[in-house]
Amino acid sequence: MRRVHAALLAVVAALTAGCSSAAPSAAPPVLSASPTAAGAYRGLQLDPPQPRPTFTLTDTSGARYDFAARTRRTPTLLFFGFTHCPDICPTTLADVATALRGVPEPLRSSVRVVFVTTDPARDTGPVIAAWLRNFDEDLPRRFTGLTGTVAQVEAAQAAARVPVATDEGQTHSAQLLLYGPDDYARVSYVGGSSPDDLRQDLPTVVKGA
Repeated sequence: MRRVHAALLAVVAALTAGCSSAAPSAAPPVLSASPTAAGAYRGLQLDPPQPRPTFTLTDTSGARYDFAARTRRTPTLLFFGFTHCPDICPTTLADVATALRGVPEPLRSSVRVVFVTTDPARDTGPVIAAWLRNFDEDLPRRFTGLTGTVAQVEAAQAAARVPVATDEGQTHSAQLLLYGPDDYARVSYVGGSSPDDLRQDLPTVVKGA
């Protein structure tokens, strides 16, 4: 029982980890995640499953991007972070790219990856676009970067049911959310997850298991 309790405490801490040296927010995570017990997924199972959020932000070209409409019925990875992050954000995007390189076509081309900045003051469209090219240059579908006003970005986080970033966006949710073709997220990934976990889960999510 002590081991199980320790594991659950580690999950809660990971959900609210950020890229800042400042202490994470004391607020509990909005999403509930638990280690999957011999279940379908290698990631953290969301209980209950979460619907694809509805929010509209601005993409790196300056166009409006309706997340729910543009990604509907499509396997989609959603992550909130910022480009000046020294660790969690680049590691997460690099892991996503590695995982996608390890799955066959047409699955690789069908997955959308959406990155939403939590630091819109510094992360303009061109800054986000240049940063994302560090990860998706050789992939068939480029990652989508989104920004907006602070209020819009906070509303997007609330819609996705993740903790709203603090410390000018530097302390933010560490969850990478995976939505399936049924428009629900049943699994997420945090620190300690590997590209292989995501690579193994993607076919299962797409099949609707």
